[in-house]
Amino acid sequence: TQFLTHALKLAAERGFAPVNCDVTVIGERPRLSPHRERLRRALASALGLVEDAVNIKATTTEGLGWTGRREGLACMATVLMGGGS
Repeated sequence: TQFLTHALKLAAERGFAPVNCDVTVIGERPRLSPHRERLRRALASALGLVEDAVNIKATTTEGLGWTGRREGLACMATVLMGGGS
């Protein structure tokens, strides 16, 4: 949240604000489904968005690479920003 707060501050200084967010969590375990709504609420709150503007989904690498060996998780996030000059 510290990185996100800093990034949002920099964007706001330039007149931008988040519109929506799409997140993909990549890993074999833990299963995302039991945590999905809690994560969605927390991310929406941190971004200042309604929950409907945040999407969180998960995928696996089918056992390939370090995520497949369960050595960690990866995440890709895209945030659409509106405003600006």
